[in-house]
Amino acid sequence: MMRYIVLLSAAAAAAMAGGYKIPESSINGTALSAAYVAASHGADAAYYNPAAMVYNEDVNLFEADMTYIGLSGIDYKGKYVPTGTLDYDIESKKENFLVPTLHFASKKLGDSGARVGLSVVVPAGLSKRWQSAPGIYSAEEFTLETIEVNPTFAVPISDAVSFGAGFRIIHSSGVVKSSATASRDLEGDSIDYGYNLALMYKPSKELSLAATYRSNVDLSVEGNAKIYAGLPVGTPFYDGAANVSVPVPAALNLAAAYTFGRGTTIEAVFERTFWSSYKNLDFDYSIALPGGLGTAFDNPKAKNYEDSNSYRLGLTQKYGKWTAMAGVAYDESPVPEKTLGFELPDSDAWIISMGGRYQLNDQWNIGLAGLVDLKKSRTITTNDNGINGEFSNARAYLVTAGIEYRF
Repeated sequence: MMRYIVLLSAAAAAAMAGGYKIPESSINGTALSAAYVAASHGADAAYYNPAAMVYNEDVNLFEADMTYIGLSGIDYKGKYVPTGTLDYDIESKKENFLVPTLHFASKKLGDSGARVGLSVVVPAGLSKRWQSAPGIYSAEEFTLETIEVNPTFAVPISDAVSFGAGFRIIHSSGVVKSSATASRDLEGDSIDYGYNLALMYKPSKELSLAATYRSNVDLSVEGNAKIYAGLPVGTPFYDGAANVSVPVPAALNLAAAYTFGRGTTIEAVFERTFWSSYKNLDFDYSIALPGGLGTAFDNPKAKNYEDSNSYRLGLTQKYGKWTAMAGVAYDESPVPEKTLGFELPDSDAWIISMGGRYQLNDQWNIGLAGLVDLKKSRTITTNDNGINGEFSNARAYLVTAGIEYRF
């Protein structure tokens, strides 16, 4: 069943990039596989590279987009060490989401050339639901939802150099459900803060160089948990406060774009995501859970994610009122074999995308883009979570449609 996402009340949850980041937040971002930093322009430059707003036309720009995200079921074939020699062949539930995003970039503010912007996006998310053992033992449902409000500004430092910065306000909510010899049902939310920086250098009309940085934000989710000494029926052993912290990791992008004489722009982006900030998953309760309940739900679970790289390449071609775009990316997974679990059986991925825009008139522009994320199969040999088998057939599909207005 489609889950409809309402702006400012919830956000999509989908593991799109390595880990649980979602870098595709506009028509151009989807069409170019997020190879859209040095050549950012228009309203969504407020998010991808606020320093680039300085080089927009001297008009106000507003863009509203809607993205469909479809996640395939993930197959698992293999054993689960705690249950001995049993062989499993299970599939996670398919997921479908609609994600709205908004972007605004202003015209020049007086003679200074400064600009301001605002983006409302979904920077990260995760949703994985298993219906069969052993997946339900730890991830009957494991959902992280976020929505970010990101006001930004940009100023020219010289004719060739500009600087931008922003303030990140992230609302998050989470659901964790598991069913085994002990069971847990937890829900919570939080509001947390960070920042972003951007620097752009245009030594010529054709060449653009850019660096952007988005800070780490620790999502300090607080809520209520019910812990059962068995299946989740009857009176819970524990029914009270719970909290957990999960990072949205810092990311550095270095990008170069070059525009040739016939309206062809090529951009290359190197992204370093600092996932090593995710050391463990540690749920805290108002009391210490005893015995097996403590082992299952109270003891910190090592994650030890690794910093990862993404390599992105985008191509844009203008034909009069038409703009065609295509992108390809290779995305490394930060999840080490030793701590991989059913909540995020991640792997390296190839990303392929394409899209286009059409200028209806001086004020209105429409666009459509599509992307496919192809995860590699991954074999795990008896790790810390008792997994000894192969995850395969993980896919993600995006379709983004939107409209931009100039005024």
